[in-house]
Amino acid sequence: MILLLLAAALQLPDEARYDACVELARTDPVAAREEATRWRIAGGGWFARQCAGLAYAQESDWAAAAGEFEAAARAAETGKDEHAAQYWAQAGNAWLAAGDGAKARAALDAALIAGTLTGLQLGEAQLDHARALVATGALDTARTDIDLALTTASDDPLVWLLSATLARRMDDLPRARKDIAEALRRSADDASVQLEAGNIAALGHDEAGARRAWGEAARLAPNADAGRSAVAALKQFDPS
Repeated sequence: MILLLLAAALQLPDEARYDACVELARTDPVAAREEATRWRIAGGGWFARQCAGLAYAQESDWAAAAGEFEAAARAAETGKDEHAAQYWAQAGNAWLAAGDGAKARAALDAALIAGTLTGLQLGEAQLDHARALVATGALDTARTDIDLALTTASDDPLVWLLSATLARRMDDLPRARKDIAEALRRSADDASVQLEAGNIAALGHDEAGARRAWGEAARLAPNADAGRSAVAALKQFDPS
């Protein structure tokens, strides 16, 4: 989500070519990368690099996407362009998807240090930074970032879900219950939210609540990771 959010926020001189490249990245990523290369050679600079990153992201080649976003960020920094922070945030998001928390943390550090992100873009970057901190084991520091994200992106159910998950991992059951309730209020039809609701209920020895939430997660997404995890969790209640 953050990748398209930041892409939509950009303003540039050759906006028509940029819009066409971004749309092509959604529908034909191979063609979009070819167009991005032609545009970069013709002087498209960081905008062409970002389009290439979006194309790689569409193909789920997250490491390649992150590399393009980082190249865009460095070029924008050299050109004193304010979009650099947005590119760093996109790079961090892509590194998270690639499973590299350390590189994600470094990219998101650069995004936040720039001080130019505002509103929802800032909140999403803070949330991703917290995810990177969790991935690298810095749970206490992650709590600070998530609390910040709760003030800048409070409508995003993912913020509340991750806040609840972190609270559970830190054995703060009251906070976990409070925050998962907020996530459920915003996105009760999300299997990941229901899975975590079950995890928190189980931590509080609420068997009925755990059964109910895990059962809903399994119903909502039986073939997704969240649904399969819920089915596995429910097996602990089997008589055998």
